[in-house]
Amino acid sequence: MEELELNDIQGIIARGYELMPEACFVILQINDAQSTKRWLRELADLVRDGRNKPQAPDRCVNIAFTHAGLETLGLTEQALSKFSREIQEGITTEHRQRILGDHGRSSTEQWLWGGPNSDPVHVLLMLYAPDLAALDELYGGHSEKFKDSGLLELQKLETILLKGRKEHFGFRDGVAQPVILGKDPEAPVTGNAVAAGEFLFGYLNEYGEYPSSPTIAASQDQKGLLPGDANGSGDRDLGRNGSYLVFRQLSQDVRGFWQFLDEQTRGPDNNPNPQAQLKLASKMVGRWPSGAPLVKTPDQDKPELQDDDQFGYHQADPHGFICPVGSHIRRTNPRDKFVDDPAESVKLANRHRIIRRGRAYGAPLDDSMDPQKVLDVEDPGGERGLHFLCFNANIARQFEFVQHTWINNPKFQGLYNDADPLMGDHDPNGVGATGTFTAPTEPVRQRVTGVPRFVEVRGGAYFFMPGIRALRYLATL
Repeated sequence: MEELELNDIQGIIARGYELMPEACFVILQINDAQSTKRWLRELADLVRDGRNKPQAPDRCVNIAFTHAGLETLGLTEQALSKFSREIQEGITTEHRQRILGDHGRSSTEQWLWGGPNSDPVHVLLMLYAPDLAALDELYGGHSEKFKDSGLLELQKLETILLKGRKEHFGFRDGVAQPVILGKDPEAPVTGNAVAAGEFLFGYLNEYGEYPSSPTIAASQDQKGLLPGDANGSGDRDLGRNGSYLVFRQLSQDVRGFWQFLDEQTRGPDNNPNPQAQLKLASKMVGRWPSGAPLVKTPDQDKPELQDDDQFGYHQADPHGFICPVGSHIRRTNPRDKFVDDPAESVKLANRHRIIRRGRAYGAPLDDSMDPQKVLDVEDPGGERGLHFLCFNANIARQFEFVQHTWINNPKFQGLYNDADPLMGDHDPNGVGATGTFTAPTEPVRQRVTGVPRFVEVRGGAYFFMPGIRALRYLATL
C-alpha cells in the first residue's frame, strides 16, 4: 500500500474539515496574470495540507483552477493539452449538458456563474474557519488583496451548517465516504477503502495503474519544483498529489419535495399521513433522516445507526424489498449488488467512487427539519441547496458516469422510467415529462408516478486542484 505524501496534498481532499463548520467559496477571474502569480507565491505558504496535525490552524485555505485559469497564468499549450478532455472542454459543452441533465431550468444559459452567459471562471478560493467571526476575518484578509493581485471577484458563495449534519431535505449527509488507501497507514483496511489513484494523481488506482496525470517537459521546470512522472517518462508530474474538482451549485425545492410526498401518501379521507410521508421519503433516499440505513432498520429510524456504512445488499436485500434498487444511495453506490458476484461488484463499484466535500447553503425552511413544519412555515426567502463538490482523478469514469449512468438513467438495473427520485432528471427530452419511483414489495410493488425534478443546477465548473509543489510551480510561470 502506497503511503500518501500528505504534506503536498491540499487538506480539503484528505480531511474534509469537519471541525471547520463555517466556509465560503470565492469564484475569481484573473485580469493581470503577473500580479496573480505574486499572490500565489504568498498563498502557497498559507494553503492547508493534508496532514492531521496535533495543533491544526484555526482556519484553512485551499485553491483550484479551471483550464482557462491555467492558460491565463501562462501554462504552455503543450502542458495544457495533457489535462483530461473534460477539463479542457469544461462543464458546459452540449454533450456534457445532455449527459448531466443541464437543460430547462438547469440550462447552463441560466446559470448564476460558470455558464456561457457569465464571466469566465479562472480560480476557486476555498476558505474554512471554526466560526463566522474567524471566517469573516479570513475572507476580509484575502479579499482586500484581490484588486492588487489582478483578481476580480465574480461570486462569493456562502455556506451553512445545518443541524445534525443534514442537507435541506432533512437527511444526514456525507455518511458513505470512501476511505483513501494510504491516508492513515495505521488504520485498519475496510471494505470501503479505495485505491488512492481514484482520487489523486501519482498513485495506483483500482485498475492497478497510474491515472493519466498532466505533465510538463523537464526543461520547463528549471528550478526542479516538480517530481518526476510516476510512469518513468522523464517528464515532470504537474498533477502529482492533485485532483480534479467538480463543483455544482444545486438548488433544492424543499417544500415541493415534501408537498409531493404529502400528496402521494394521503389516505381515502384525504388526511395527511406524516408517518407514511417519512417512510416514502426514506425509501427514496435509502436512509432514514438520521442517516440510519434502511437495509439495517427497515421499519423505523434508529439514530444510533446514523453513521453506519458497513452494509451491503447482496445477502440482506438482493431484490430491493427493504431499500429500493432505485433509491438515491443504492444507485450512487451499488456496493455488492452491482453484478451478481458480490466481490466483483464491490471491485467494479469502487472504480466509480468519488470523494464528496460539499456544503449546504441558504436558510432552512425550518431549523427543526420536521416535514410538517416545513410544509406549514412561512418561507424566509432566498434560495437553498447544496454546493456539491467532489474529487476524482477521472471525471468521465467517476463523476460523469455516476451522474449519467446511475443517477439520470431511467432504466437503472432493470427499472423502466425511474431516474434518481432525489437528484435525477426526469425530463431528458424537455417535454414536461415526470418520472416514476418503484419500491418493490411483496406481494405487490409500490409505484409512485408523476415524480418531478426537485434539484436544479445554478452554476458549476470543472477545476484542477494542484498539489502544493505544483502550486508553487504555477506561481513561477
